[in-house]
Amino acid sequence: MAYADQKMSSGKIVAIVIVALIHAALGYAFVTGLAYQYVKKAQEKLNTFDVEEPPPPPPDEPPPPPPPDQQMQPPPVVSPPPIVRNPNPPPVVMTTVPTPPPVYIPTPIAAPPAPPAPAPAPPAPPRVAVKVSPKGNPGSWFSNDDYPPAARRAEAQGRVSVALNIGADGRVTGCRVTSSSGNQDLDDATCRLAQRRGRFNPAKDPSGASIESTYVLPGVRWQLEGN
Repeated sequence: MAYADQKMSSGKIVAIVIVALIHAALGYAFVTGLAYQYVKKAQEKLNTFDVEEPPPPPPDEPPPPPPPDQQMQPPPVVSPPPIVRNPNPPPVVMTTVPTPPPVYIPTPIAAPPAPPAPAPAPPAPPRVAVKVSPKGNPGSWFSNDDYPPAARRAEAQGRVSVALNIGADGRVTGCRVTSSSGNQDLDDATCRLAQRRGRFNPAKDPSGASIESTYVLPGVRWQLEGN
């Protein structure tokens, strides 16, 4: 059995080789013949190819003339449609808008003014060790010759009391009527004569220095002669 299989295998190999050689020969012949025919046909085509010149371009045609101007026709007049009025128009409804109440804006109340500052207290009067005194009789400062002419014509009479401001030098520096006679001329004459003629010993403080002071004339009587 083994010998027969080996013999059959050798025969198959030889047959396959022979078939392969036959196919190779046929293929070579076939390829060689086809190549020759293809080259021949290519040469024939090259020999019979004709080159034609391109046709000349067409001549330029002139542009067409512009169309003539056409006049614009006005649009047709369209009449508006007739107004159709409703013979029974709907009633007009009046709407009342309530007016809002005015807004109350309170007026700011101004703060009361601050009270004025209290006036400073007057300085305390200096202590008087020796009171002021007139030099001589104050009645001699006034006489009937000093009677004011206007008061004399009016036959005015009366008593005048004055307060005199005495300086540190003993002179009268001011006069103020404390009790009027009822006649302005008599009051003015009393102050004028007291300031002009009055001389005083000034008041003194505890250290002995002269100081200002006030002296009151209790009453200067003005009386016409014969009364």
